[in-house]
Amino acid sequence: MTASHSLATEDLTLGYGDRAVIENLDLELAAGRITVIVGANACGKSTLLRSMSRLLAPRSGRVVLDGKEVHRTPAKQLACTLGLLPQSPVSPEGITVLDLVGRGRHPHQRAFSRWTARDDLAVAAALEATRTADLADRAVDELSGGQRQRVWIAMALAQQTDLLLLDEPTTFLDISHQVEVLDLLTDLNRDRGTTIVMVLHDLNLAARYADRLIALASGGLHAAGTPEEVMTEDTVRALYGMESQVIEDPLSGKPLVLPIGRHHSRPPSTGTQAPWTPTAPLPSGTVR
Repeated sequence: MTASHSLATEDLTLGYGDRAVIENLDLELAAGRITVIVGANACGKSTLLRSMSRLLAPRSGRVVLDGKEVHRTPAKQLACTLGLLPQSPVSPEGITVLDLVGRGRHPHQRAFSRWTARDDLAVAAALEATRTADLADRAVDELSGGQRQRVWIAMALAQQTDLLLLDEPTTFLDISHQVEVLDLLTDLNRDRGTTIVMVLHDLNLAARYADRLIALASGGLHAAGTPEEVMTEDTVRALYGMESQVIEDPLSGKPLVLPIGRHHSRPPSTGTQAPWTPTAPLPSGTVR
């Protein structure tokens, strides 16, 4: 996505049935950057992505892409610029990995047009980037959860849109594959200028990989800005009702959230008492 593209919400209200999930939201996404949306369950993160991608119509307000209302833009035309990987995608029964990833090329097909070498290259590059090329002939419904997630990401990459929305793209992945996927999306952003907007639950991965953070709470925007501006102890408390310590990540320099629970917190040291060791006398009244 180049700097000439823009995606924003204007006085946007979204909901289901009688319940409003997001109200009067004004938001502008940073073009050519990685934006991560965080917040507690049911705060509207997925709902916002669905509306941005034209899947959920606003109750009021609008989503605007390059000055045009998303919900007035033909779906196929929109899909050439904006792609969405939903939270729990469902594949047709029996479809192979190669066929599913190839469906990412459908928005670029015209009536009576033929599959081209450019389509082959796009699919091959997406499979290679997600390390799923060896799965190409396998049925998607035979794969593990982590493998399926990488295949869905491959399909989104094959679509080659300027703007990519991903709802919890690291779901079902172990930590090594989570980092691999987020590194892949960072490469996509840096090499192609693709605007990445994604929902993540892991606050520390969100802070490490985001250029911009959006924190949603109570039906609206709580905070937006750089990770350093947004990921504070006050924000964590407001979003999750949880106490924490936020320190600097020694690897990335970004904020690192340390949750404070009822257990496994080291008591503050007074500096006056030597630590107990197995050979030292136990405190008076202690039962071995």
